[in-house]
Amino acid sequence: MDLESASKLMEEAIKHLEQEFSKLQAGRASTAMVEDMLVRAYGQDQPLKNVAGISTPDPQTILIQPWDKGVLADLEKSIRDRSDLGLNPNNDGNSIWIKLPQPTEERRKELVKVANGKAEEARISIRNARQELHKENQRLLLEKEISEDQAKGNEADLQETVDSHNKRVEEHLKKKEQEIMTV
Repeated sequence: MDLESASKLMEEAIKHLEQEFSKLQAGRASTAMVEDMLVRAYGQDQPLKNVAGISTPDPQTILIQPWDKGVLADLEKSIRDRSDLGLNPNNDGNSIWIKLPQPTEERRKELVKVANGKAEEARISIRNARQELHKENQRLLLEKEISEDQAKGNEADLQETVDSHNKRVEEHLKKKEQEIMTV
């Protein structure tokens, strides 16, 4: 593994964090909140967007219209059981409506904790990429394929890359916390 590969892994961690943050909406409906949620349909788990149309008719509502009405009850149950967002779906016989209440102060704090957890997952991914490259650097040094100066230079470059990615994670987290806490 080289610095470019490690940097790509770190970049993927940031992209994943951005996707996870897009699902954490504080009182504003977004299709991203549910589209990749795994739901039980036809006897297997699959993303919700594969079995239904998803829209937001107003800023507080998500509308899910399954292409096959036979899976409506399964979708409702999956959304209720599997959502870590506390969604409460309502089945009208043709579609599922999810009304997002204006979050209370307590719910906003809970969402901030979820955001912090997602940011920590990204930091762990970045640390794991750093660790892999660090081990590779140590192996090359022990096998005398690189000099001590090269190894130190590699470590410095690696730490600079890690620091810049961690800084981006913190920026994303700070922005998301501010978004969540704004009424």
